[in-house]
Amino acid sequence: MRKLRLVQLPVPPPAALAATGNVPLAAGSLGVSARVHGLGNRLDVEVVAPSVTDALGDTRLAELLARDEPDYLGLSLYLWNVERSLHLAREVKRRSPRTKVLVGGPEVSSDNPFVLHQRGYDVAVSGEAEDTFAGLMDRLLDDRDAAGLPGVAVRKPLGMTPFGPTPQAQFALNTYPSPYLEGMVPVEAQRSTYIETVRGCRSHCTFCFYPRSSSVLRVLDVPQSAQLVAALRDKGARQVSFLDPTFNHRPEFEALVEAIARVNPDRAVSFFAEVRAEGLTAEHCASLARAGFTRLEIGLQSVNRGTLKKVKRGGSPEKVALAARMLHDAGIELLVDLIVGLPGDTSDDVARGIDFLLEHGLGDEAQVFPLSLLPGTAMRSEAVADGIEFDPAPPYRVRSTATMSAEQIRDAIFAAEDRLGHRVDEVPRHHLVNTYSLPDPADVLTLDLDDASAVALQRAAAPGAQHVALWLCGDDLYARRDVAVRAVEARLAVDPYATLDVVLAPRSPFPLDLVDLLRARLDAAVPSYFSRALAYRGENLQRRLCVVLGAQVAVDPDYLAALQHEVPVFREQTLRQALRDADGLGVTLPGARIMDEEADAGMLRELAQRADGEAVAFASRALESAWQRGVLGFGDGDVR
Repeated sequence: MRKLRLVQLPVPPPAALAATGNVPLAAGSLGVSARVHGLGNRLDVEVVAPSVTDALGDTRLAELLARDEPDYLGLSLYLWNVERSLHLAREVKRRSPRTKVLVGGPEVSSDNPFVLHQRGYDVAVSGEAEDTFAGLMDRLLDDRDAAGLPGVAVRKPLGMTPFGPTPQAQFALNTYPSPYLEGMVPVEAQRSTYIETVRGCRSHCTFCFYPRSSSVLRVLDVPQSAQLVAALRDKGARQVSFLDPTFNHRPEFEALVEAIARVNPDRAVSFFAEVRAEGLTAEHCASLARAGFTRLEIGLQSVNRGTLKKVKRGGSPEKVALAARMLHDAGIELLVDLIVGLPGDTSDDVARGIDFLLEHGLGDEAQVFPLSLLPGTAMRSEAVADGIEFDPAPPYRVRSTATMSAEQIRDAIFAAEDRLGHRVDEVPRHHLVNTYSLPDPADVLTLDLDDASAVALQRAAAPGAQHVALWLCGDDLYARRDVAVRAVEARLAVDPYATLDVVLAPRSPFPLDLVDLLRARLDAAVPSYFSRALAYRGENLQRRLCVVLGAQVAVDPDYLAALQHEVPVFREQTLRQALRDADGLGVTLPGARIMDEEADAGMLRELAQRADGEAVAFASRALESAWQRGVLGFGDGDVR
């Protein structure tokens, strides 16, 4: 029997110890498809567990994927994982040349040269694949040519063939059982459980992928949807996210909400979905709250009615404000989207959008972000005509439009932050835990530059976790900068797409030129979605620098101020010391790296109330994990 290994890589998490929300739903759906179409006696399908893809760095993961030389490797390509996935494809090919690599997902599209011009895969599949998957695998299992199949392109000696005719996704959603209930995808309380009760969308927003995928709604009926929710609850799900494009515009919306309430009477499961303001009533909002919907996402997008019409969004800001008020009255939290860089919008429109959010009490719930021109969207196909310039690589950020320059887009986001009083994008947390009880693979590596033997350098360059902290210690870090650079380069070579924190731990002050030297090396490493995501504001989210000062390391106040201007700085201290200085942590003072192995719950609560949560880190893995969950909201639990 031949072997197919399916992989779906996670969104880079907000912190090394946080649950990522990685749910390999697409991979699991293909595994179910193989069973439904009777391939079980010819094809052994394995979906790599998210606990594995969350943990392993590139080298360890490539070794696992190539183990036993599987006949086929399938990779689901998304905005956030496409480059790392294709790197792994090439690495698997190097270790197991006979493995055929298949790629699919939203990134695989005839209008996305970024993927089509890359190597390492043999077959590309566009569109929904459950129905076409069986035909493709039949061809491959019979060693026949798959070129020309609907939505399929095949690598030949002269390159990729054209995609076959666009597949018409018309199958009923109940054709394929849930991957969760079939055992293809685990149900885990600490992760959201993603479900679809609708595919297709009747809206025609030009910036969205859904209209291109299907304008015909295929719906899982109310009894089947409620039965799925009940079964997931019984299997331990505690957070369920509906992937339906517009939850409240699906047929029998009211009946479905009431059915969910009946199978979730104690609201042990909380729900999330995306809704539109149009048609939402106070009765709907109350019903959603009774069913267990605790947070919803609603799109404002722009306050310029001309822009909303141009991008075929429609709607009105006034209806969004009314819907938000009704949802708040029902006790439901919101995420309210405002997009910067829509064609037709100006800096003034963005500013008016922020005014609108603040006027209606939505500032703390605002999601303000620059536009991305996703493959397969109508807006991408119209970009030249609309005067839009965008980055050809993920995340495909809009650089400029006919009405906003690159500087105006960036400045509009900075101005929004000033008005809202917080950053509008997430910055991953530095990983500053100690080396006690290291997991496998190791996520904290330490190198004393004063005693950097070949063996020590080799340990620092060992294949590691998906998020690694490399600590560089020493009396004179600048004098040993050549060793520091070699250690950093070794880590970048072994796990090029891992998140890397370079932590400088000096025993005496060092020239700030060292920061510039190391940052330049990190920025010159292989680019990725994560390194580009905030490039417009000069930040590299994948490879970062910070400084940790020991309790006894004395530095001049002017030097410290200059250092804090360049990189995040933390001072090792006790919880009591951090509580004493809580108001100044990360502002006038360095952040706190708290060294206590145990901590008083009352003191932790007070610290959480007074300090910026991002300016507090813990050497203890247990305390750091609890702080991430309870104070920063990463995953389950809280600090009590």
